[in-house]
Amino acid sequence: MAAAKKAVLGPLVGAVDQGTSSTRFLVFNSKTAELLSHHQVEIKQEFPKEGWVEQDPKEILMSVYECIEKTCEKLEQLNIDISNIKAIGVSNQRETTVVWDKITGEPLYNAVVWLDLRTQSTVENLSKRIPGNNNFVKSKTGLPLSTYFSAVKVRWLLDNVKEVQKAVEEDRALFGTIDSWLIWSLTGGTNGGVHCTDVTNASRTMLFNIHSLQWDKELCDFFGIPMKILPNVRSSSEIYGLMKAGSLEGVPISGCLGDQSAALVGQMCFRDGQAKNTYGTGCFLLCNTGRKCVFSEHGLLTTVAYKLGRDKPVYYALEGSVAIAGAVIRWLRDNLGIIRSSDEIEKLAKEVGTSYGCYFVPAFSGLYAPYWEPSARGIICGLTQFTNKCHIAFAALEAVCFQTREILDAMNRDCGIPLSHLQVDGGMTNNKILMQLQADILYIPVVKPSMPETTALGAAMAAGAAEGVGVWSLEPEDLSAVTMERFEPQINAEESEIRYSTWKKAVMKSMGWVTTESSQSGDPSIFCSLPLGFFIMSSMVMLIGARYISGIP
Repeated sequence: MAAAKKAVLGPLVGAVDQGTSSTRFLVFNSKTAELLSHHQVEIKQEFPKEGWVEQDPKEILMSVYECIEKTCEKLEQLNIDISNIKAIGVSNQRETTVVWDKITGEPLYNAVVWLDLRTQSTVENLSKRIPGNNNFVKSKTGLPLSTYFSAVKVRWLLDNVKEVQKAVEEDRALFGTIDSWLIWSLTGGTNGGVHCTDVTNASRTMLFNIHSLQWDKELCDFFGIPMKILPNVRSSSEIYGLMKAGSLEGVPISGCLGDQSAALVGQMCFRDGQAKNTYGTGCFLLCNTGRKCVFSEHGLLTTVAYKLGRDKPVYYALEGSVAIAGAVIRWLRDNLGIIRSSDEIEKLAKEVGTSYGCYFVPAFSGLYAPYWEPSARGIICGLTQFTNKCHIAFAALEAVCFQTREILDAMNRDCGIPLSHLQVDGGMTNNKILMQLQADILYIPVVKPSMPETTALGAAMAAGAAEGVGVWSLEPEDLSAVTMERFEPQINAEESEIRYSTWKKAVMKSMGWVTTESSQSGDPSIFCSLPLGFFIMSSMVMLIGARYISGIP
């Protein structure tokens, strides 16, 4: 019986999905795209100062090993032979920056996370050196000069961390985004680990020329980053090296995609004009623009979508990036204690079915697309004595949907052809209220695959399709049909527009809270640099009273 079951399954492919909030390892059947088993571990985020966001690279690496081992144990319990796992793909949070010692294998500082804002003064100083009529950074990278991307994080580490400076001088330092750190470590680390990245992750560093598909000397000189510390750039689908430890020792790592590119592949958006929106820590809308770079006039990024093989063409995408989506739910749980688990947000929102005029702009890390406004900070407005935690929960979900509407509008203007529906994925899409709200606010249908783990699926597809592995066909006729759940708008267009215009009014009020001087001083007496929690708690105590915050009737 067991042997027959194994024979039916055929080749399997694993995927490491290393996100901002958690690490997962998932195993798929390469013939049916069925998810067979997975394991997940939550990752700590550290906030040493206001606006700083860090993670421990060793904790991230250990979480990957733990997820692999636990998933393999679950497969054995299901009587599935793990020797059928023929390849592993890696998908990762992008831009997050690690510098480590290639001799000892030790990180030289915590990972500086993509959300981190400490480099704002660096960005402002660098921007003065870019000629107004020749923004060579944007024309070469497709990216605005922003705290979001890796180059300024590396610059900060070089300027402020003596261990990094010394290691660079002594030729011991290696830089990479999370994919590079993981692949180097998993393929042997100090024992011949492969120092590489793929084109999608490289395109998020601000050091990579998206036209030549190479590290750019002019950009590296501009940011003052030595090219010798950079990883080799490879395609998104090829064998990089073999696992050197654990239950899957000897299995090739043969797929690598930044998480949003992986989701685009997993949603099978292979044609020009196809788009998807992923709801994770942040929210990311990508539209495949084919083999041509399309530069946005409405605040979107131009980025590499994928390159699925050494000899395959590169595909590009327009991207709308929202910093805070699922992170706002975690914030309500960890900082305010309004909910005990992330799942409770749907229950609270359902109790009231409305925000009752309350609007929440979660600009914890400034505003990303389409505004790129680092001075913004989070606000909750429209509070009355009637407002309670249920309305705030509802407003938090609405905030995710309104931010998606803003980037969708920008994408429609750039592409010229409005999307007729929105394909969605990511952990938050399990929240049915959120999905219905999204359909109402966009006023187009929202379409969700029955298996929402499309980020991991994309990494697995790239790994399984790699030359030398060849267990996953990416030919259109071979791709598995995916069952979808569809959410249709249930409010009239006029109501949708009124709510959206009020949201935009709230966004305007969130801007201009922080200046470089005030955000760096750390002086709590400076009103504009106080964190959002202060304003919320003060307002709630004054306007509602503590009994409403705790939910006491």
